[in-house]
Amino acid sequence: MSLLLGVDIGTSSTKGVLTTPGGEVVATAVREHAVSRPRPGWAEHDARTVWWDGFAAVTRELLARADAPIAGVGVSGIGPCALPAAADGEPLRPAILYGVDTRAVAEIEELTARYGAEAIIERGGSPLTTQAVGPKLAWLRRHEPRVWERTRRLFMASSYLVHELTGEYVLDHHSASQSSPLYDSREHAWIADWAAEIAPGLDLPPLAWPGEVAGAVTETAAKRTGLAAGTPVIAGTIDAWAEAVSVGVTEPGDVMVMYGTTMFLIEVLASRRTWPGLWGTVGVTPGTYDLAAGMATSGAVTDWLRQLTGAAYEELTEEARAAGHGAGGLIMLPYFAGERTPLFDPDARGLVLGLTLDHGRGHLYRAALEGTAFGVRHNLEAMRAAGGTAARLVAVGGGTKGGLWTQIVSDVLGRPQELPSVTIGACYGDALLAARAVGLSDGAGWNPPAGTVEPDPAAGRTYDALYELYRGLYPATRDAAHALAALSRDPA
Repeated sequence: MSLLLGVDIGTSSTKGVLTTPGGEVVATAVREHAVSRPRPGWAEHDARTVWWDGFAAVTRELLARADAPIAGVGVSGIGPCALPAAADGEPLRPAILYGVDTRAVAEIEELTARYGAEAIIERGGSPLTTQAVGPKLAWLRRHEPRVWERTRRLFMASSYLVHELTGEYVLDHHSASQSSPLYDSREHAWIADWAAEIAPGLDLPPLAWPGEVAGAVTETAAKRTGLAAGTPVIAGTIDAWAEAVSVGVTEPGDVMVMYGTTMFLIEVLASRRTWPGLWGTVGVTPGTYDLAAGMATSGAVTDWLRQLTGAAYEELTEEARAAGHGAGGLIMLPYFAGERTPLFDPDARGLVLGLTLDHGRGHLYRAALEGTAFGVRHNLEAMRAAGGTAARLVAVGGGTKGGLWTQIVSDVLGRPQELPSVTIGACYGDALLAARAVGLSDGAGWNPPAGTVEPDPAAGRTYDALYELYRGLYPATRDAAHALAALSRDPA
């Protein structure tokens, strides 16, 4: 029997898994790492020490526990990122990370004005935001000209691993579709004229689908990682999409709801759809497309409350459960770090309405869970307006533990959510894509549902009324929130 290796480079850790061709987990490994924040609004990873060293360390740990040869390697990573490299693939500076890095705000505005917001969405599928790669490259060209003079290649976390493992220079179509405004999601090709203006001299990578074999492990990489030379390596993709594969979110109408530090949603579509308040991308497999949505905070707010109160999650959860539907008359806007979809407002701010002296920390914690649930509903409504169906919801992530948060979300949505059997994350999807690529499995039966969260109709009626109040709060307080945001940036 052969095994499959999957490794994912996350924001704060590298995770790996060994599986059988049937999806049985043989071993897992994790290596923690940090995000570098050299200036306010910047978020970076060193590709050598974080991405490549992390991959090698996790792989060697897993191989020490393997009792069979590795038939294929799958990789994924955070994205979209911008790692500039020389013609030989050597990194020239740390990678600029995805939407958490906000340095290119001026370039977003300039490129949107240059090409037009509607034209950018029509060609690429998504508006320009801090998530987009194009503005990050424009920032690099303007602010670090010496680096740009030597830049010939562009990597993301997964494509850099592929290069180190195989020597190949390739990027998957899905990751490319998040490189706005450089990729045409209708033609599945780079937009040559815009790319030449934004990133002159850059040799954009050839494109492949995430599950296609990109190359084989070289002798040099074999010595570094312990993998056998010649082992097939797939092109890989961005981690959230690999995680969607891992839980079977692959058919049109499937939606992954990811409960984490931020809330993230991906819906698979049969045809291309766009919406100004969402990200539209190509899918992991040919012929599919996606709509994606992401809140700026979710678990980050609950962690903030945990630190603020000094209470354990278990205590707060039980107190929130006792607070009941509606949190004793509180509503929270969870915009504690601005908001991404569907508002795209970095100056949105958090708000708690209805506070009295009778409220305690359990009410606040419940309001945070309900506020994020309202945010999920807002995003799913935007997806439906764009043409999605959200026929099936699958819940993943650390926030699914304990049951209260998922129950609140199902009650607010009036929809059931499936809970998968295996919740390792993106690396499990990497292994599945590798198994498919080398012909060992079609993925059937890999990760069946372990249970379903059913909505409570009585709770849903209460939440319908509260949701209407929630939706009215942002427009009613937007101007004041923006004024406070401006004051915080320039207190003088």
